[in-house]
Amino acid sequence: MSFMNRKCKEFKIDDAWDFKLKAWNWSQQFKYSCILENKGIKYPNDPFINMLAVGAKEILKPTGNDSFECLKNFYREHQDWMLGYLSYDLKNQIEALNSNNPDYQQTEEILFFVPEILLFFKDSSVIIYSFSDPDVYFEEINRFTSFALSDNKARVSFLSTIDKNKYLETIGKIKEHLLEGDIYEINYCIEFAGKSFEISPLNSFYRLINNSPMPFSFYLRSGDQYIICSSPERFLKMKGERLVSQPIKGTIKRGETDAEDEALINHLKSSEKEIAENMMIVDIVRNDLAKSSVPGSITVEEMFEIYSFKQLHQMISTISSQKRPEVHFIDTIKNAFPMGSMTGAPKIRAMEIIEQYETSKRGAFSGAGGYFTPEGDFDLNVIIRSIFYNSNTGKLSFQVGSAITFDADPEYEYQECLLKAKAIFEILDSNFQEFKN
Repeated sequence: MSFMNRKCKEFKIDDAWDFKLKAWNWSQQFKYSCILENKGIKYPNDPFINMLAVGAKEILKPTGNDSFECLKNFYREHQDWMLGYLSYDLKNQIEALNSNNPDYQQTEEILFFVPEILLFFKDSSVIIYSFSDPDVYFEEINRFTSFALSDNKARVSFLSTIDKNKYLETIGKIKEHLLEGDIYEINYCIEFAGKSFEISPLNSFYRLINNSPMPFSFYLRSGDQYIICSSPERFLKMKGERLVSQPIKGTIKRGETDAEDEALINHLKSSEKEIAENMMIVDIVRNDLAKSSVPGSITVEEMFEIYSFKQLHQMISTISSQKRPEVHFIDTIKNAFPMGSMTGAPKIRAMEIIEQYETSKRGAFSGAGGYFTPEGDFDLNVIIRSIFYNSNTGKLSFQVGSAITFDADPEYEYQECLLKAKAIFEILDSNFQEFKN
């Protein structure tokens, strides 16, 4: 069945946010569900659409060693909305690479599903698409209560897979590669792992997007596995034949006062290190898009722009292009995957060194999550600022990282990692200070 076979109806709602919370709560009875949420944040080329997809009409079951080809076939067969993610470790299918580090997350390499029911949220209405009567689902949702937003936190005790001293030592070793010219930049990440059977994934998602609202938030349940993501970064979007990528490189905390905030923004704007990092990633993105684009169509629309979020400021660039007609839209993703902002330059050598020095498998972290439309448009974020949770085992983890160049200050980079992790530590009532010192 295709998207066009669904029945569609728009319903007026008095309290849009309250209805959305009811719908999120209602969705938890389904083994597969996905929330996209932008929290009303304005963003160039638009943030994620606000939507909820529930139930799995069809689930992608990749076979062989070409998940991208399987994804093409899955789309070709169903021509419908598809929601899910691509893990970082799909790099091993694109290049002669491997991933042999311990896997704490144990997420799928690729997961997409065709939903049974779709809800699109507007300011004062909701549009429901379903194979049966949309009125039934609207009434069901209204009978639900908003999920309990208590002050009780999960109380997770985290251990880092690498302690601070080892982190600083590793940065020193990475700098040797930079000095020798193996790489010019690398995104080096660390993982924090814990265990809890107390966590409410949905409550944690709500807390995360309120504590750290971002334009590309993404919540995915697939059976016992949950991805709880509040991402500031777009990997790749296609609408019509137009491709857009918006890499982030450059991070600084928010100030305590307006004056301090302005000073920090100016510091980030003028930082030679951050500008150099951002420029290198822009070059990678331009090269990646060139594989799929009409010659001469690649445009850097914005460079080194500063965008402010609740917890931090980020330096973001925007690159767009026109897809060549003969290139399949899924190949545009494969040609740019994984994103340069999470690897480094040159890309392949950076990924080899990442595997050498990181102590755990990335899995879905630094992959891409989002949706495909029936027309073949798509929007995919970068899966960062994310919690990965298995409700069966209680295992819970998250990863953070930063770009390392030869001028990087190891202590500063460690503190940047913790700044990015701060929102997660806070919602999980974990001892942030223990890692900060």
